[in-house]
Amino acid sequence: MKEQDIRYLAEHLMLTGVGSLNRRDRQTLERLLVRLGDRRRDRPDETLVPTLGERLADRVAEFGGSWTFIVLFMAVLVGWALLNTDVLGASAFDPYPYVFLNLLLSMLAAIQAPIIMMSQNRQAARDRIAAARDYETNLRAERKIDELIELLRAKAGP
Repeated sequence: MKEQDIRYLAEHLMLTGVGSLNRRDRQTLERLLVRLGDRRRDRPDETLVPTLGERLADRVAEFGGSWTFIVLFMAVLVGWALLNTDVLGASAFDPYPYVFLNLLLSMLAAIQAPIIMMSQNRQAARDRIAAARDYETNLRAERKIDELIELLRAKAGP
């Protein structure tokens, strides 16, 4: 078949839809779709290969959302407060309102929030790809079930 014929067929199907096809042509297209789906599923997905920045964002998000981070962070805050009130007393480098600590916490939040959002966006993309693959698998299973039902009906007779 020439490329021009294939282009014409594709444009015709886009305009008229598959409703105008007879049963045999529709089954041929469905088999073609299954083959294309199998090839696409077997090919590695380039979008799932993380870059260094994406891997780092995943690690930061994983650590930032853990109990280890919360416990360590609380220990640092309590240690900072004790150091600047009781231990150093009048010669504290960041006395009671802890302005420098507030600045550091604001900078940490400003850096950590977009990194965590990057990781969440990557996870959402992975979830979308997994959902699309699940949907394709369900379609193939449904098609196979329909074929089995047709086969059973054909064997059962009128």
